Amino acid sequence: MTSIPSFNAYIQDSIVNNWNSDALTDFKGATLQYNDVARKIEKLHILFEHCGIKPHDKIALCGRNSAHWAVAFMATLTYGAVAVPIQHEFKAEQIHNIVNHSDARLLFVGDVVAKTINADEMPNIEGVVYNPDYSLLFSRSETLNYAREHLNELFGKKFPKVFTADDISYYKDEAEMLAMINYTSGTTGFSKGVMIPYRALWGNLDYCMRVLGSKVPNGSNMLSILPMAHMYGMTVEFIFSFCHGCHLFFLTRLPSPAVIADAFAEIKPAIVITVPMVVEKIIRKRVFPKIQSKALHLLLNMPVVNKRIKQRVCGFVMQAFGGSMYEVVVGGAPLNQEIENFLHRIDFPVTVGYGTTECAPLITFSDYHDYKPGSCGLPVDHMEVKILSKQPSDIPGEIVARGTNVMLGYYKNDEATQEVVDSDGWYHTGDLGTMSADGHVYIKGRIKNMLLGSNGQNVYPEEIEDKLNSMAMVNESIIVQQGDKLVALVHPEFEEAYTMGLNDDDIANIMEQNRQQLNVQLASFCKISKIEIHKDEFEKTPKKSIKRYLYKREL
Repeated sequence: MTSIPSFNAYIQDSIVNNWNSDALTDFKGATLQYNDVARKIEKLHILFEHCGIKPHDKIALCGRNSAHWAVAFMATLTYGAVAVPIQHEFKAEQIHNIVNHSDARLLFVGDVVAKTINADEMPNIEGVVYNPDYSLLFSRSETLNYAREHLNELFGKKFPKVFTADDISYYKDEAEMLAMINYTSGTTGFSKGVMIPYRALWGNLDYCMRVLGSKVPNGSNMLSILPMAHMYGMTVEFIFSFCHGCHLFFLTRLPSPAVIADAFAEIKPAIVITVPMVVEKIIRKRVFPKIQSKALHLLLNMPVVNKRIKQRVCGFVMQAFGGSMYEVVVGGAPLNQEIENFLHRIDFPVTVGYGTTECAPLITFSDYHDYKPGSCGLPVDHMEVKILSKQPSDIPGEIVARGTNVMLGYYKNDEATQEVVDSDGWYHTGDLGTMSADGHVYIKGRIKNMLLGSNGQNVYPEEIEDKLNSMAMVNESIIVQQGDKLVALVHPEFEEAYTMGLNDDDIANIMEQNRQQLNVQLASFCKISKIEIHKDEFEKTPKKSIKRYLYKREL
C-alpha cells in the first residue's frame, strides 16, 4: 500500500522554498509573497489559540475567492483544524444551517456575506472574522477580542527576532484524519457535508503534481476563476498552484466573460482551469464571429492550405485564453459537442476531466495529447474506476470509483453514506457512462436525470440538450418530460436577436425550425414535442449546472 505523507508538509515546503516569490494576488489589487502568507498564517494561529480552538475543531469560510480567503483556509489546515468552505452564493439561512450542522467554532466571511448573516442564528460560534482584514465582526470570547486587539504584540512575543522560514512548523496530519467538510451545492433538500480526509487531498495533489507539474514551471502565473468552496477550484486551481510555487491571481468579482477575457490577457496563465460555460461563451462570442466567414470556411476544407489556416485559427483562439497556456482543462460537465469538435479540428490543446466532491474531486483525466474527443479521460493515479454494465464499452451503466480520493462519508449522515459507498469501498457516483477497451470513460448523464421514453426506452436529456444548444439563437436549454412527451425549455440569445432586429415572434419561429431540425437527428422515442421559451436564464448551482429539479413537470 502507498505510504501517504503529510499533506500540510506540501504547504510548508512550498512556503519555505518560495519564500521571496509572489504567491497570491487579488486581480487589480495587492500581492502577497509566500513569506507574507506565512506571517498571516502565524497570526491566525494566534487567534485560534486565544479562541480556544483545538486540532479537529471546525472553522467555516464563506466569501468570494481572494488571497485572504486562501490564507484563512491554509491557516485552518496547518493548525490541525477542519475547514468548512461554504459557497458564498448560498442564502443566509443555508449558511446558518451549515455553520450549525458542521459544529463550526469560527466563521470567516467576505464583504458581501458579512451583510447578510446573523450571528444570533449561529449560537455555537465563538466569533465572525471579516476576511478582507481579519477584523472581528462578532465575538463571544474575551480572549479572542484581546488577541485581535493585541495581535502584532502577541506575534512579536512569539517571534522576538526576525520571523524566518526556519520558524515554520505546521501540524503533522495523518492520512485518515478529517481535513475538510465540503457541503454539496444541494440541488434537492439540505446539502450533505462531504468529509474529505487528508489522504484525498494528497491523492489529488500528488496526481496534479505529476501530470501538470512537469508542464507548469515554478513561478508561473495561474488564474483562479472557479469558486474555491467547490472542490474542483479548490484542488486543481488553488492547492496545486500554491504547492507548486505558482503565482495565483483571484478575480475577486463576478467572473463575466469580459472580466475573464481581461484577466486572461493580462495574467497569461500557464494552464487554464475552467468549466464548459466559460469556454463556450468565449468561443461563441469572441471567436466564431471573427472566423466564420465563407472564405475561411472554404480554406479550412482545402487540404493544400488547411494546416496553415488551422494554425492561424488556433493561434487566434489561444490569444483569447491569454496565449501562454499549456492546455485548457475543462471539468464540471462535458463540453458542447460543436465547440469540442471545432477545438479539436484546429488542434487546440483542450482536455476534459471528471470528478465529484466525494472524490475531492478527481476520478478521471487525460493530458490533451492523450485525450479522446467525447471522453473525460482515464482513471487518475490512486483510483480504480469501473462501469456497472454487462457490456461497459457499449451499454451505459453507473460509474463507480474506489481508492485514495474517496471521502470518509457524509457528516452526521451514516444512512446517506451507506447509500453511495458499498461494503467493498466502491463509491457510486450516480452518473451513467461507458468505458472503452483502453480505459477512457464517456459520460452519458445522471441516473436521476434519465427519462423513460413512451415505450420504456432510456432517454439521456444531456445528449439532446447538447445538440439543441448548438442551434440558432439558443443560449441554454433543458429537456423535461410532460406525460409521455418530451418538452424543451429554451432561454434564447435575446440580446443577439434584438440586435439583429428580430422580435419575439421571429424568435419563436426560429425555435420551431430548431425543433424540426433537431428531431431529424433524434430517434423516434427522443423527439421533442414542443419548445417553450424562457425569458430568464435558468437558475444554477455554484458550478453553473442548471437546477433541474426546479423545472420538472408533472407526469
